[in-house]
Amino acid sequence: MIHGITSASTFLIFIAIFFIAILLRYFVAAGVFYGYYYVWNAGKYKNLRLSKRKLRKGQVRKEILWSIKSSLVFAAFGAVTFWLWQQGYTAIYLDAAQYPYWYLPVSLVIILLLHETYYYWVHRWMHNPKVFRKVHKVHHDSLAPTPWTAFSFHWWESILEALILPLILVFIPVNIYVLGFYLIIMTISSVVNHLDIEIYPPAFMNSKVGKLFIGATHHHHHHSEFNTNYGLYFTFWDKWMGTESSR
Repeated sequence: MIHGITSASTFLIFIAIFFIAILLRYFVAAGVFYGYYYVWNAGKYKNLRLSKRKLRKGQVRKEILWSIKSSLVFAAFGAVTFWLWQQGYTAIYLDAAQYPYWYLPVSLVIILLLHETYYYWVHRWMHNPKVFRKVHKVHHDSLAPTPWTAFSFHWWESILEALILPLILVFIPVNIYVLGFYLIIMTISSVVNHLDIEIYPPAFMNSKVGKLFIGATHHHHHHSEFNTNYGLYFTFWDKWMGTESSR
């Protein structure tokens, strides 16, 4: 049986555990894509880069440093969520048979849609000139994004990013394995979207289904135009609100 978080020192230990896990996930995901596309096959993919800008001096180093800070924020929220689960305040469940098996993929879709909605509107708010410089500018300092940009956020943006998942888990029943799978999707999606190289086949991206999803091209336009393409996983909010890039 997992023992509860009973003291400040124990809570800090759990933050450290989550921090290591999140940081490892970030370095593995970003490192694999960066290594494959920017190092081992740099010549092959150099001309496929979406951004014509060169990376800023020290950009990757700064992205990694900010991502480490973001991972610490995410770890703190992870520890809080773990405590909430221990106290019975969340709807996370362990036994996959507790709900019908068809609910497993449905719950994943629900999380994705709720997160998408939250992120779209918060993202638009962060582009308010009064908010942008204090909250979102760090991320946009990467005018030409790289896989390392995936977690490169200011402290305040990291907090805003981390708030939504615990709130969802308090109200929406989610199996622990679905939650784990979702966290992997979230990380890989962020890395792919910041890759600055489109890896999805043109036939898929131009199809009705493909146009529903965000890829590197879609997010590249956000980093180059600043006032378009605010979505996270899907394009539907940008389409409905008229904020999708025309390019």
